[in-house]
Amino acid sequence: MAYQQFYKGFLTANANKQHYACHSHYFWPDCTRDAMLQYWDDSAKYVDHKWTYFFETLVPELQQRISAILNTQAPQQIVFAPNTHELVFRILSCFNPKKVTTVVSTDSEFHSFQRQASRLQEEGTINLITVPTQPFCSFNERFKNAIATHNPDLVFFSHVFFNSGYVVQDVNDIVNSVTNDKAVIAIDGYHGFMAKPLDISGIADRVFYLAGGYKYAQAGEGACFAHVPVGCKLRPTYTGWFAEFGALDKPRQQAGKEVVQYSIDGMRFAGATMDFTALYRLRAVLRLFEENGLTVKAINHHVMQLQDYFLETLFELQHSPLTPEQLVVKDPSHRGHFLTFELESADATKALAMALEARNILTDFRGNRLRFGFGLYHTRDYIDLSLLHDL
Repeated sequence: MAYQQFYKGFLTANANKQHYACHSHYFWPDCTRDAMLQYWDDSAKYVDHKWTYFFETLVPELQQRISAILNTQAPQQIVFAPNTHELVFRILSCFNPKKVTTVVSTDSEFHSFQRQASRLQEEGTINLITVPTQPFCSFNERFKNAIATHNPDLVFFSHVFFNSGYVVQDVNDIVNSVTNDKAVIAIDGYHGFMAKPLDISGIADRVFYLAGGYKYAQAGEGACFAHVPVGCKLRPTYTGWFAEFGALDKPRQQAGKEVVQYSIDGMRFAGATMDFTALYRLRAVLRLFEENGLTVKAINHHVMQLQDYFLETLFELQHSPLTPEQLVVKDPSHRGHFLTFELESADATKALAMALEARNILTDFRGNRLRFGFGLYHTRDYIDLSLLHDL
């Protein structure tokens, strides 16, 4: 199927360019433009009653769709936020600030966690144990050993690491290795959601799963979510009025220490007023996927075939600056939706990325690693690497 038909607006605006940064900034399907206009129309129609309308229609539909994708069997546990950092900090706010919180994580977490955790470590409020992701072949065992050794209050790791594309194998095995029932477990799923199939039904009562629409869900910024563990009773200090949306018209508790009320489901981790335009876009994209049979499995199959073709074409070039040895994740069964090449230095990587951009080949880089991402709007005809000959 020619999926490019869904992306005419972005493809027209970027004609004559090869865009390989969809793991960062995925082209939006055309249906998202109509969704933004629908948000305006609904806001005009419902005005003061729009929040009730959103929470009775939009939110339940998105909860159902996301729950089905992850197979949580608990749509009521999905909560939304404009970014994952807000959700990360809300989880961190559940811990006692008067005690040091022990955290086991990795050296490859995205900034929304890594920066915040590092800052809290500076303040002495958390003890951060960082496990190297490489070598990948031993990551699971080394990570589980760190969990067993340090008995952490929080375990935080990505399903797909943003700086390499490595897909963590057997997520359930890591989660089940946490024997302390009071430990909080959070999975950053941003580079996996709508890209790599993941069934969390077996751990839905144990983990927070965080992701959003900016990357493979193709809805742009502002549409993030978390699956909150089934039965979770945590009371985040960082909280907003959405967290008791269904109880705003009820009398406040007058006695006892816990006078602040929380929703009994995932909404207990909600924040406050946000722009729901992004959620309209996300709903439109997920509806598009359903209407066209675009499951995560089907999307993944399309992308991985393109990766194989790209690498075959690239390595046939006699003067390519990118070699098989530089490919960070060589096993396609362990690779997400982007290819990462490791160069000798950050300066060399930036120079190559700029040289590619001058030839209308758009990539991105992190340090000394150059990334090529692939999406539904790519085809074999779209990929033209002849311009790499003279680099």
